[in-house]
Amino acid sequence: MGKSFAVIGDPINHSLSPNIHSAAFRELNLDSSYIGYRIPKGELESGIEGLKKIKINGFNVTIPHKIEMMKYLDKMDESCSVIGAVNTVVNNEGMLKGYNTDMDGFLEPIKKRDIQIKGKKILLLGAGGAARAIIAGMAKEKAEEVNIANRTPNNAMKLSEFASKIGLKTNTINLEELNQEIEKFDMIINSTSIGLKNETSPISFERANQETIVYDIVYSPMNTDFIKKAKDKKLEVIYGYEMLLGQATRAFEIWHGMEAPYNAMKKALLGGF
Repeated sequence: MGKSFAVIGDPINHSLSPNIHSAAFRELNLDSSYIGYRIPKGELESGIEGLKKIKINGFNVTIPHKIEMMKYLDKMDESCSVIGAVNTVVNNEGMLKGYNTDMDGFLEPIKKRDIQIKGKKILLLGAGGAARAIIAGMAKEKAEEVNIANRTPNNAMKLSEFASKIGLKTNTINLEELNQEIEKFDMIINSTSIGLKNETSPISFERANQETIVYDIVYSPMNTDFIKKAKDKKLEVIYGYEMLLGQATRAFEIWHGMEAPYNAMKKALLGGF
Protein backbone atom coordinates (compact mmCIF):
# COMPACT_ATOMS: atom_id res chain seq x y z
CA MET A 1 0.00 0.00 0.00
CA GLY A 2 1.62 3.27 -1.12
CA LYS A 3 1.85 6.26 1.17
CA SER A 4 0.72 9.73 0.18
CA PHE A 5 1.96 13.14 1.30
CA ALA A 6 1.19 16.75 0.43
CA VAL A 7 2.04 20.36 1.10
CA ILE A 8 -0.91 22.64 1.89
CA GLY A 9 -1.07 26.40 1.54
CA ASP A 10 -2.03 29.21 -0.81
CA PRO A 11 -0.37 29.94 -3.21
CA ILE A 12 1.09 26.48 -3.68
CA ASN A 13 1.99 26.13 -7.36
CA HIS A 14 5.55 27.43 -6.90
CA SER A 15 6.34 25.01 -4.04
CA LEU A 16 9.59 23.10 -4.52
CA SER A 17 8.60 20.43 -1.96
CA PRO A 18 6.89 17.99 -4.38
CA ASN A 19 10.10 17.83 -6.44
CA ILE A 20 12.36 17.38 -3.45
CA HIS A 21 10.29 14.62 -1.83
CA SER A 22 9.56 12.79 -5.09
CA ALA A 23 13.31 12.64 -5.73
CA ALA A 24 13.80 11.07 -2.30
CA PHE A 25 11.12 8.43 -2.99
CA ARG A 26 12.75 7.58 -6.33
CA GLU A 27 16.20 7.36 -4.77
CA LEU A 28 15.02 4.90 -2.09
CA ASN A 29 12.41 3.10 -4.25
CA LEU A 30 9.61 4.05 -1.87
CA ASP A 31 6.04 3.56 -3.02
CA SER A 32 5.00 7.09 -2.02
CA SER A 33 3.67 10.22 -3.68
CA TYR A 34 3.79 13.91 -2.74
CA ILE A 35 1.56 16.65 -4.18
CA GLY A 36 0.87 20.35 -3.72
CA TYR A 37 -2.68 20.87 -2.43
CA ARG A 38 -4.09 24.39 -2.47
CA ILE A 39 -6.23 25.30 0.54
CA PRO A 40 -7.26 28.98 0.53
CA LYS A 41 -7.36 31.03 3.74
CA GLY A 42 -10.54 30.34 5.69
CA GLU A 43 -10.96 26.82 4.26
CA LEU A 44 -8.43 25.00 6.42
CA GLU A 45 -10.93 22.96 8.44
CA SER A 46 -12.70 21.46 5.43
CA GLY A 47 -9.34 21.02 3.66
CA ILE A 48 -8.04 18.90 6.54
CA GLU A 49 -11.21 16.84 6.58
CA GLY A 50 -10.61 16.16 2.89
CA LEU A 51 -7.02 15.06 3.56
CA LYS A 52 -8.19 12.71 6.32
CA LYS A 53 -10.76 11.19 3.96
CA ILE A 54 -8.11 10.28 1.42
CA LYS A 55 -6.02 8.91 4.32
CA ILE A 56 -3.04 11.14 3.66
CA ASN A 57 -0.03 9.90 5.68
CA GLY A 58 1.48 13.28 6.32
CA PHE A 59 1.64 16.84 5.06
CA ASN A 60 3.66 20.03 5.21
CA VAL A 61 1.95 23.29 6.07
CA THR A 62 2.95 26.61 4.57
CA ILE A 63 1.58 30.17 4.39
CA PRO A 64 -1.14 31.11 5.44
CA HIS A 65 -1.94 28.10 7.66
CA LYS A 66 1.13 27.56 9.89
CA ILE A 67 -0.42 29.10 13.03
CA GLU A 68 -4.09 28.21 12.52
CA MET A 69 -3.17 24.56 11.86
CA MET A 70 -2.27 24.20 15.56
CA LYS A 71 -6.02 24.27 16.39
CA TYR A 72 -6.59 21.02 14.48
CA LEU A 73 -3.78 18.94 15.97
CA ASP A 74 -4.43 16.13 18.45
CA LYS A 75 -0.83 16.22 19.65
CA MET A 76 2.16 18.44 19.12
CA ASP A 77 5.88 18.21 19.48
CA GLU A 78 7.66 20.65 21.79
CA SER A 79 9.04 22.40 18.68
CA CYS A 80 5.50 23.56 17.78
CA SER A 81 4.59 24.89 21.17
CA VAL A 82 7.87 26.82 21.52
CA ILE A 83 7.78 28.35 18.03
CA GLY A 84 4.00 28.79 17.99
CA ALA A 85 3.51 27.36 14.51
CA VAL A 86 3.39 23.99 12.77
CA ASN A 87 4.81 23.03 9.38
CA THR A 88 4.88 19.21 9.38
CA VAL A 89 2.01 16.88 10.31
CA VAL A 90 1.78 13.11 10.72
CA ASN A 91 -1.63 11.49 10.28
CA ASN A 92 -1.90 8.33 12.33
CA GLU A 93 -5.34 6.91 11.45
CA GLY A 94 -7.03 10.28 11.87
CA MET A 95 -4.90 11.44 14.83
CA LEU A 96 -2.84 14.43 13.75
CA LYS A 97 0.52 15.15 15.37
CA GLY A 98 2.34 18.38 14.52
CA TYR A 99 6.02 19.28 14.36
CA ASN A 100 7.95 22.40 13.43
CA THR A 101 11.11 21.70 11.42
CA ASP A 102 12.10 25.37 11.03
CA MET A 103 14.60 25.35 13.88
CA ASP A 104 16.26 22.05 12.90
CA GLY A 105 16.17 23.07 9.24
CA PHE A 106 17.85 26.35 10.07
CA LEU A 107 20.56 24.75 12.21
CA GLU A 108 21.30 21.90 9.79
CA PRO A 109 23.65 23.78 7.39
CA ILE A 110 25.43 25.39 10.37
CA LYS A 111 26.08 21.93 11.84
CA LYS A 112 27.10 20.51 8.45
CA ARG A 113 29.87 23.12 8.36
CA ASP A 114 30.91 22.51 12.00
CA ILE A 115 30.24 26.14 12.86
CA GLN A 116 30.04 26.80 16.61
CA ILE A 117 27.24 29.11 17.77
CA LYS A 118 28.15 28.80 21.45
CA GLY A 119 29.46 32.06 22.87
CA LYS A 120 29.01 33.93 19.57
CA LYS A 121 27.45 37.33 18.90
CA ILE A 122 24.71 37.17 16.30
CA LEU A 123 22.88 39.81 14.30
CA LEU A 124 19.36 38.86 13.22
CA LEU A 125 17.41 40.91 10.66
CA GLY A 126 13.66 40.54 11.06
CA ALA A 127 11.27 39.51 13.80
CA GLY A 128 8.62 37.41 12.02
CA GLY A 129 7.72 33.72 12.26
CA ALA A 130 11.04 32.47 10.90
CA ALA A 131 12.89 34.70 13.37
CA ARG A 132 11.21 32.92 16.30
CA ALA A 133 12.51 29.56 15.09
CA ILE A 134 15.99 31.05 14.65
CA ILE A 135 15.90 32.52 18.18
CA ALA A 136 14.87 29.08 19.51
CA GLY A 137 17.83 27.57 17.66
CA MET A 138 20.23 30.19 19.01
CA ALA A 139 19.02 29.55 22.56
CA LYS A 140 19.49 25.81 22.08
CA GLU A 141 23.03 26.30 20.73
CA LYS A 142 23.84 28.80 23.53
CA ALA A 143 24.73 31.91 21.52
CA GLU A 144 26.15 34.62 23.77
CA GLU A 145 23.85 37.32 22.47
CA VAL A 146 21.53 38.06 19.56
CA ASN A 147 20.97 41.60 18.33
CA ILE A 148 17.60 41.98 16.62
CA ALA A 149 17.14 44.62 13.92
CA ASN A 150 13.62 45.13 12.62
CA ARG A 151 11.64 47.85 10.85
CA THR A 152 8.83 47.70 13.43
CA PRO A 153 10.50 48.04 16.85
CA ASN A 154 7.43 46.60 18.57
CA ASN A 155 7.89 43.19 16.91
CA ALA A 156 11.58 43.21 17.82
CA MET A 157 10.60 43.84 21.47
CA LYS A 158 8.14 40.91 21.40
CA LEU A 159 10.79 38.61 19.95
CA SER A 160 13.21 39.84 22.60
CA GLU A 161 10.72 38.93 25.35
CA PHE A 162 10.29 35.46 23.84
CA ALA A 163 14.09 35.07 23.82
CA SER A 164 14.39 35.98 27.52
CA LYS A 165 11.76 33.38 28.36
CA ILE A 166 13.85 30.64 26.76
CA GLY A 167 17.08 31.89 28.31
CA LEU A 168 18.71 33.86 25.47
CA LYS A 169 20.21 37.31 25.90
CA THR A 170 19.12 39.78 23.20
CA ASN A 171 19.30 43.46 22.33
CA THR A 172 17.37 45.40 19.77
CA ILE A 173 19.37 47.54 17.38
CA ASN A 174 18.37 50.29 14.93
CA LEU A 175 18.82 49.68 11.24
CA GLU A 176 20.69 53.02 11.17
CA GLU A 177 23.30 51.82 13.70
CA LEU A 178 23.84 48.52 11.94
CA ASN A 179 26.65 49.38 9.58
CA GLN A 180 28.59 51.10 12.39
CA GLU A 181 28.34 48.13 14.71
CA ILE A 182 28.78 45.41 12.15
CA GLU A 183 32.31 44.32 12.94
CA LYS A 184 31.34 42.91 16.33
CA PHE A 185 29.12 40.13 14.90
CA ASP A 186 30.23 36.56 14.28
CA MET A 187 27.15 35.75 12.23
CA ILE A 188 24.63 37.89 10.35
CA ILE A 189 21.27 36.34 9.47
CA ASN A 190 18.54 37.70 7.21
CA SER A 191 15.17 36.24 8.25
CA THR A 192 13.10 38.84 6.38
CA SER A 193 11.74 38.53 2.84
CA ILE A 194 14.12 41.29 1.64
CA GLY A 195 15.77 39.92 -1.48
CA LEU A 196 12.80 37.87 -2.63
CA LYS A 197 11.99 40.53 -5.22
CA ASN A 198 15.65 41.39 -5.75
CA GLU A 199 15.59 44.25 -3.23
CA THR A 200 18.91 45.74 -2.16
CA SER A 201 20.53 44.42 0.99
CA PRO A 202 20.07 46.71 4.02
CA ILE A 203 23.68 45.89 4.97
CA SER A 204 26.81 46.74 3.02
CA PHE A 205 29.28 44.44 4.91
CA GLU A 206 31.88 47.21 4.30
CA ARG A 207 33.15 46.99 7.85
CA ALA A 208 32.34 43.35 8.56
CA ASN A 209 35.01 41.26 10.15
CA GLN A 210 36.54 38.63 7.77
CA GLU A 211 35.44 35.79 10.05
CA THR A 212 31.77 36.77 9.86
CA ILE A 213 29.38 34.17 8.47
CA VAL A 214 26.40 35.43 6.47
CA TYR A 215 23.18 33.41 6.28
CA ASP A 216 20.16 34.39 4.15
CA ILE A 217 17.02 32.33 4.58
CA VAL A 218 15.54 33.64 1.30
CA TYR A 219 16.10 30.78 -1.16
CA SER A 220 14.87 32.26 -4.41
CA PRO A 221 16.77 33.90 -6.01
CA MET A 222 19.66 31.81 -4.72
CA ASN A 223 22.08 34.74 -4.91
CA THR A 224 20.22 37.59 -3.26
CA ASP A 225 21.86 41.02 -3.10
CA PHE A 226 22.60 40.25 0.59
CA ILE A 227 24.53 37.09 -0.41
CA LYS A 228 26.26 38.83 -3.35
CA LYS A 229 27.51 41.69 -1.16
CA ALA A 230 28.80 39.21 1.42
CA LYS A 231 30.59 37.24 -1.31
CA ASP A 232 32.16 40.45 -2.66
CA LYS A 233 33.72 40.86 0.77
CA LYS A 234 34.89 37.20 0.65
CA LEU A 235 32.71 36.23 3.64
CA GLU A 236 31.50 32.67 4.14
CA VAL A 237 27.84 32.39 3.12
CA ILE A 238 25.01 29.96 3.89
CA TYR A 239 22.20 29.90 1.32
CA GLY A 240 18.47 29.85 1.95
CA TYR A 241 18.09 26.67 -0.09
CA GLU A 242 20.19 24.86 2.54
CA MET A 243 17.62 25.68 5.23
CA LEU A 244 14.80 24.55 2.92
CA LEU A 245 16.67 21.29 2.38
CA GLY A 246 17.24 20.93 6.13
CA GLN A 247 13.48 21.27 6.70
CA ALA A 248 12.64 18.79 3.94
CA THR A 249 15.08 16.12 5.17
CA ARG A 250 13.75 16.53 8.74
CA ALA A 251 10.13 16.11 7.52
CA PHE A 252 11.19 13.05 5.51
CA GLU A 253 12.74 11.51 8.64
CA ILE A 254 9.63 12.24 10.75
CA TRP A 255 7.37 10.55 8.17
CA HIS A 256 9.52 7.59 7.16
CA GLY A 257 11.63 6.93 10.24
CA MET A 258 14.79 6.63 8.15
CA GLU A 259 17.62 8.86 7.03
CA ALA A 260 16.76 11.15 4.13
CA PRO A 261 18.79 10.87 0.91
CA TYR A 262 20.30 14.36 1.25
CA ASN A 263 22.20 14.47 -2.05
CA ALA A 264 19.30 13.27 -4.20
CA MET A 265 17.04 15.88 -2.56
CA LYS A 266 19.66 18.60 -3.01
CA LYS A 267 20.03 17.77 -6.72
CA ALA A 268 16.25 17.94 -7.24
CA LEU A 269 16.05 21.24 -5.36
CA LEU A 270 18.88 22.90 -7.31
CA GLY A 271 17.43 21.57 -10.55
CA GLY A 272 14.32 23.61 -9.73
CA PHE A 273 16.17 26.94 -9.96
